[in-house]
Parts: sequence; C-alpha cells; structure tokens
Amino acid sequence: MNDYPRTGLRLRSEPGVDPEVRTACLNFCKWLRTQMEFPIRVVIYLKKDDQIKNRTTKEMVTATFFAPYEKDVEPYIRIATGDYKDLIRERGKIDALYAMLDSIAHELYHYQQWLEDKELEEEEAEEKGSQLVDEYAENIDSILDF
Repeated sequence: MNDYPRTGLRLRSEPGVDPEVRTACLNFCKWLRTQMEFPIRVVIYLKKDDQIKNRTTKEMVTATFFAPYEKDVEPYIRIATGDYKDLIRERGKIDALYAMLDSIAHELYHYQQWLEDKELEEEEAEEKGSQLVDEYAENIDSILDF
C-alpha cells in the first residue's frame, strides 16, 4: 500500500455544523491519528443535515462510508450532525457528542475493513467503534473540552 500518493485522516466541516460538534470531532480526529494508521487518505465530511442519503441504498441515514472498488480511489465518510440540538434535549450534551464521535468511529471501522478487503460488517463496526470512543473518553479530561 505504499504506492498511494496521499495518506492520512482529514476532517471537513460544512457551514452550519454546530461549532461544539466540529471542535469535538476535530479533537477526536487528532487523537485518532495517534491510534490508527491511514495508509489511504480518508476524509470525513461533517454535514449540517439531520440525515443524508446513502448513495447505494438510497435510504436516509446518519452516516455513510464510501468504499471504492479500487484502492487508488480515495474513500470518504459523511456524518450528519443536524440532530445535535435534539440529541442534547434527549440525552444531554455529553451523550449527544458521544453519538457524533461514535458515528465517526463506526465508519472508520468500515474503512479498516475496506483496507483489509473484508466485507463491511455492521456488528463489528458498531462494537469496535464504541470501544474506540470509550477508549478516547478514558484518555481525555472531558469530551466537552472545546
């Protein structure tokens, strides 16, 4: 995999994404870069919408991972963040931010599965994604550090 010109993890946020979500996700990505390797660049796009359309199934979802057929095409992740205020009302701020980070971690496990030419396995991504966010939460002072 050393033939790929671009490596790493990038985060892009569209206008309208809550600044607290953006900052929490940026901090999470900084930590992720110390925990995982990204031999093929993957960009995470934070979207202001409540849901986004899965381009394959056409269903409305909160997060997607685009897994190209070829490894010379860069994958990407899209995360819907527009329900952040609703999640705060339902769960509180910490759990609302946890949900955003959990979506990122879940999709990053699909990225890892794709890198290893495995089937994209939902159960594994859910379990490993949650474990990753829990590990992050144990290694920082507060998920609310903005």
